[in-house]
Amino acid sequence: MNLPEDLPKAELHLHIEGTLEPELAFALAARNGVDLPYASAEELRRAYRFDDLQSFLDLYYALMAVLRTADDFAELADAYLARAAAQGVRHAEIFFDPQAHTDRGVPLGTVVEGLAGALERSEERHGVTTQLIMCFLRDRSAESARETLDAARPYLDRIAGVGLDSAEVGHPPAKFREVYEAAGALGLRRVAHAGEEGPPSYVREALDVLGVERIDHGLRAMEDPELVRRLVRDRVPLTLCPLSNVRLRAVDLLEDHPLKAMMDAGLLVTVNSDDPAYFGGYVGDTFHAVREALALTEDDLRRLARNSFEAAFLDHDEDLRARYLAEVDAYTFD
Repeated sequence: MNLPEDLPKAELHLHIEGTLEPELAFALAARNGVDLPYASAEELRRAYRFDDLQSFLDLYYALMAVLRTADDFAELADAYLARAAAQGVRHAEIFFDPQAHTDRGVPLGTVVEGLAGALERSEERHGVTTQLIMCFLRDRSAESARETLDAARPYLDRIAGVGLDSAEVGHPPAKFREVYEAAGALGLRRVAHAGEEGPPSYVREALDVLGVERIDHGLRAMEDPELVRRLVRDRVPLTLCPLSNVRLRAVDLLEDHPLKAMMDAGLLVTVNSDDPAYFGGYVGDTFHAVREALALTEDDLRRLARNSFEAAFLDHDEDLRARYLAEVDAYTFD
């Protein structure tokens, strides 16, 4: 039986560290001799209650302590890909946060080798094509971001692009102008979180100063009608994460989420899971939740799935993009 949430789709806004389920966290902690301040996986899961983005980030970074070896990162990525494939994902563009690991003594090569190893096996194992996007932590210095980009040069054959994440307010995109210019010169694709907690002006800066091709989140763009018209005109993709927005209090209730209004405005929006281990569901779960909460039609769901492949960085293989789009069009809702 086909379910609407199993519709073929791409996931374009997914932090691999945010797929660390409590059970895997405890298994890796035991393997690496890391003490967690929780008695069980269930107690840890109960700690996944957040007041805002910063309260989430505090726990998110603390739990990364269990990730030490290339095998750890490979196991993390493979577990995500298996879950994603079971929920209709055909293509995934996966974020990772190198500074969060190098700052605690894990070499960048260890992180990339582990993640890339799992991604290189993904199509054969899970039927999911992948790309890897390296994110800079915006609450760190621009100099740290540039050092990270320089350190990544030996691994750029396995890194498709750069992104910008972590605490948004007080850290405008323009802070990272130079590192984004350098990334562009290296041929890397460019995306950035903007307009989640930060104002619409951050979305403009990400476009005009950083030269990004996609906006991650972009919720608050709806406060600026002129910006909305620009995003519609230029077909700039927005990678929305509705369950995340509710869990982090950017939106009070899922029924209040602007996803449908953004679709009605003509924006090229996609639905993604962000940090699914923490926010209550993977991308198929998110499709199910927004379908119920916002009374989305089958045409709406099909449009969201098509948007995800149209927004994906598949320019190097338009035949593959066409094949995925054909899968969406051929999908039957039972």
